[in-house]
Amino acid sequence: MPPAIRLLAIARAVNQLGAFTLPFLAVVLTVELGASLPVASLVLALFGVATIPSRLVGGQLADRLGRKRTIVIGLVGCAIAQILIALAQDLWSAVAAVALLGLMFEIYEPPSQAVVADLTQPANRPAAYILLGAVMGTAAVAAGLLASLVSHWNLRWLFVIDAATCLACAALIAAALPRHTRTPKTEPEPVPEVGGSPWRDHRLLILLTTGTAFAILYLQLTTTLPLTLLQRDLPASSAGIVLSASAITLVAGQRLLRARVLRGLDTFRAMTLGYALLGAGLLANGFARSLSSFVGAAAFWSLGQLILLGHTQAIVASVAPEHLRARYLAAYGVSWGVAGAIAPLLGIQLLGASGPATLWTACALTAATLALLQPTIRRRLAETTRSRRSTSGSRTRPAA
Repeated sequence: MPPAIRLLAIARAVNQLGAFTLPFLAVVLTVELGASLPVASLVLALFGVATIPSRLVGGQLADRLGRKRTIVIGLVGCAIAQILIALAQDLWSAVAAVALLGLMFEIYEPPSQAVVADLTQPANRPAAYILLGAVMGTAAVAAGLLASLVSHWNLRWLFVIDAATCLACAALIAAALPRHTRTPKTEPEPVPEVGGSPWRDHRLLILLTTGTAFAILYLQLTTTLPLTLLQRDLPASSAGIVLSASAITLVAGQRLLRARVLRGLDTFRAMTLGYALLGAGLLANGFARSLSSFVGAAAFWSLGQLILLGHTQAIVASVAPEHLRARYLAAYGVSWGVAGAIAPLLGIQLLGASGPATLWTACALTAATLALLQPTIRRRLAETTRSRRSTSGSRTRPAA
């Protein structure tokens, strides 16, 4: 991998060391600040809504100011918001800090993902994104153990630690990441969309729809899984242990991804397998009663995540024109903001009304549906790509 990608991976790993605050945010709101479950779900939904403009701003800034500056801006903003959450003395001050965190939270994601796409050939992008995830997963092992230890003492210190790692990551990026990361490609880039807007690209809209469904499932693991553990009479600190087990699986799973059987799968067959593994783990969450059974479930849903995250980002980067790559990635990232608003409202409300079994069974059925849809998605993307190329060719063909 290019040195700049290695540097980005190291910097994001440093940031990941403190990135276990969100799974404990609902616990802080309910246990320390006295919010009810419905109120906590609304606050988490507010965070999700705030991340939507955050992603879009990140994409615009990355294409205009550059990847490096935008990453630093986003990380420093996240650090400030995390400190404000740690210092919050009442629910309303915490709500304001959570909203600020949402507005800053996704700014650095589009430029980070664009750096990887800038420096890799299309065929190598899934491996590059998976490598980035593996390095962050390695750091997440230590982060989960740290979160488990600190949560026994004071949950607010998790936010202080996260702020410190954001600032350390920003310092690494500012000091060593090259200002310009775009390099010549030996493989052809996609045909640009007329008008230059990702929102007019039907392929992106297809990916955005399915990506939102996936993000809703993914975010249940940071919003409702800790509350599920509490309902199973397990301590809050057990969330850190489960998430550490997930991180260990992400690291160990790298070897599985290099197996001949998996390397022989194309992108959409790999994603079908990823959704099947994710669904199996989510279903197991609904019926787990002990910490060991939750750890076992984490092994399945973590392997599914590992396969899915690398391939989805690579697909989006492959359909984007080079000069709009960060904006495409930012537009796709809106799926996480929409999911951030929907996931806590659906998940926490369903958990409170029907219990863990119903919640996680519904999640597993959604994952199974997404797995079955992959051949259709592949066909629709191919048809739209052929149509765009045909349209572009007719517009550039000289008149007779």
